[in-house]
Amino acid sequence: MTRTGILLINLGTPDAPTPEAVGKYLREFLMDPFVIDLPAPLRWFLVNVLIVPKRKYQSAAAYQKVQMPEGSPLLVHTRALREKVAAELGGENYVLEYAMRYGNPSIASALARLSAQSVSRIIVLPLYPQYAESSFETAVVETRKRAAEVGCDDRLTFVSPFYDRPEFIDAFARNVNDHLAGENADHILFSFHSLPEQHLTRLYPHHCLRTADCCDQITDLNRNCYRAQCLFTARAIAQQVGLKSDDYSISFQSRLGRAKWLGPNTEEMLKTLAARGVKRLAVVCPSFVADCLETLEEIAIRGRATFVSAGGGYLTLVSSLNSDPIWAKAIAEWVRGTAKE
Repeated sequence: MTRTGILLINLGTPDAPTPEAVGKYLREFLMDPFVIDLPAPLRWFLVNVLIVPKRKYQSAAAYQKVQMPEGSPLLVHTRALREKVAAELGGENYVLEYAMRYGNPSIASALARLSAQSVSRIIVLPLYPQYAESSFETAVVETRKRAAEVGCDDRLTFVSPFYDRPEFIDAFARNVNDHLAGENADHILFSFHSLPEQHLTRLYPHHCLRTADCCDQITDLNRNCYRAQCLFTARAIAQQVGLKSDDYSISFQSRLGRAKWLGPNTEEMLKTLAARGVKRLAVVCPSFVADCLETLEEIAIRGRATFVSAGGGYLTLVSSLNSDPIWAKAIAEWVRGTAKE
């Protein structure tokens, strides 16, 4: 019997919400040259001397605020998604595993388990809607590297970023509609993970961030531009929900370091919206398909405090897709379609 392996890859999470475990995770994450693109010696000094010794305590405290009984939210939701997708696919023709780009379960261990079950093909789905070298590309590179070590690199097929796929847009739009049905909101803020601007200009030096409207359309000139894909996603969800242009804003969160990052910055946008008189704000984070530290702590806790202290009334977080049955069904359909190719 021919069996197809499926590997779902998410970003990663510490093994525990302790400074030691968080420090280990941060070192693995930040030492990736796709994340901090500096010469190795300088990157090592920056990560191990300047960032991790202090940040591991701050991040551990943040992780402790959102930790679930079963583990970190990202791990719990990704594991549940794998189970839901497996149920959607059914039968014995598919073998599903999940892995984290950083931390556990590792990509290497997941590939070893798939290879041991003699799958004829491995469909890899990095759970990043928009393309970035520091998310999608590094997951692809790491998977190819570890697959070569196991001897299954010739069986890999990757599912591309899905920022524009109708099933993804519909699933997030449904979440927004369901949320707004229970929570009145004056305004919607779409907050995406930010990136250093140089990550974009390196890919498209003659196009990205050259003009104010450079990201309004996606063409061959900016096909893999992260910002353009984020704007497309936000506008598509807004259109599906029936929002007018004045009903929503777009911003970027989770900056690190002194480099120039994509903006406007979410923290500053929260203050601006409060100053404009917005009293009830709903925040959507469509660069995260699972709720995690960046949504639950950075937005729902710290972001809410920022908004309220600036004069806003109340901030609510629209839940991510997590292991929603509609989302699991969409992934199952993508897998079936890819398996037929």
